[in-house]
Amino acid sequence: MKLTFKNGLTAVALTLVSGFAMAAEHVVEMKNSGADGAMVFEPGFVKAEPGDTVKFVLVDPAHNSVSVEVPEGAEGWQGAMNQGITVTLNEEGVYVYKCTPHAALNMAGVIQVGEPANYGAAKAAVDKLTAAAATNKERLTGYFEQVEK
Repeated sequence: MKLTFKNGLTAVALTLVSGFAMAAEHVVEMKNSGADGAMVFEPGFVKAEPGDTVKFVLVDPAHNSVSVEVPEGAEGWQGAMNQGITVTLNEEGVYVYKCTPHAALNMAGVIQVGEPANYGAAKAAVDKLTAAAATNKERLTGYFEQVEK
């Protein structure tokens, strides 16, 4: 079969489209109560791949999602109070986030995208959030322990 310029462009276009179609959407609920206790993101740990999106869904009022640590070159996010937010994660590394009004209750979570390039900085962010928390001190550490090196 003779490959023409038009066929070549079609092949490239299909390859690009299939790459976008393979990106996954992960849903994280912002809740007053869940399997891990009060004031939680559920799930608290997400394993994703570059290009995936994470959709933070408000289940109960008075929550938001704000990034605390993101890999170099990644964009952080600041979700508005009482609203969901969807973020696209293009850079490999560990993303740590929190709910601003419930940080003292250690309402925070971890997302790993590909290789954990910023493992040390993410660990420091987790340690800082955990030290400042009044309760649920083991919860965020437990999520971070799921990061695969």
